[in-house]
Amino acid sequence: MRILSGIQPSGTIHIGNYFGMIKKMIESQDDGELFAFIASYHAMTSLKDKEALENNIMEAAINFLALGMDPEKSTFWVQHDVKEVLELYWILSNHTSMGLLERAHSYKDKTAKGIQANHGLFSYPVLMAADILLYDSNIVPVGKDQIQHVEMTRDIATSFNNVYGEIFTMPEAKVDEVLQTVPGTDGAKMSKSYGNTIDMFGTAKKVKKQVMGIVTDSTPLEEAKDYISCNVYKLCELFMNQDELTQMQKRYATPGEGYGHFKLALLDKINDHFSPYSEKREYYLNHKDEVREILAHGANKARKIAQAKMEQIREVVGLNY
Repeated sequence: MRILSGIQPSGTIHIGNYFGMIKKMIESQDDGELFAFIASYHAMTSLKDKEALENNIMEAAINFLALGMDPEKSTFWVQHDVKEVLELYWILSNHTSMGLLERAHSYKDKTAKGIQANHGLFSYPVLMAADILLYDSNIVPVGKDQIQHVEMTRDIATSFNNVYGEIFTMPEAKVDEVLQTVPGTDGAKMSKSYGNTIDMFGTAKKVKKQVMGIVTDSTPLEEAKDYISCNVYKLCELFMNQDELTQMQKRYATPGEGYGHFKLALLDKINDHFSPYSEKREYYLNHKDEVREILAHGANKARKIAQAKMEQIREVVGLNY
């Protein structure tokens, strides 16, 4: 079973990214053959700064390697290092109706938020289809907001297969229905756009400031506090086992401690959890040539599969003469 995931190089990652997607992706290395790429072409729809894009790509690679991406277990590369995806993107464009693209929720949502409309943003689902179909992917783990893109991929593949035969594997979207929404420091979903994140690899000072800034109610020190509705406790649930959570509940029920004490307990758990990853990340930050070698190795593995697939596609469409 081949699993494919694309990773947006968006810079600093937060614990919402980790529990929302990254942790599951790393674990999927044991569920099948993981193909994971840094979506550099996709990032260009919203990022036009050369240095920022270069830095974000390297940072994404370092972060994922630090968090457990294993280049021996998985195929891990940067999207633009396998050019065949652009050739397939063009071929698939000729099997994609305008109506299909015009119905894309993501395009409508992004332009409604003020992102400038352009062809790259509009045709994003076709490039995503090329990413998926080029590697005969069976499973594509996505959030609920990306289900439509996998459905569009299936529509495009069906259109192509109807003309040329059963060339493409039909991918299936995999959505974790029980995935917990990670609350931000204000209680809303953790998101950079909301400014309510807690960084995974921020400085000790910055992470402490973010944790201590978690919004709580005004229950005084001498009164018991309600853990059920508390943003601090909800984040503790991500890092503590059941015995530790039971102990936290007792602390909430006992007057004499304030939310600041609970925040410090959470901060300790966050630091303990990510400390081993931070050490590994520091290693890769100081060995970027090794990171580039890992990515090149992954690109070579991906390219062999992509080239073989494109030979098959060129043959059936008439581009081999």
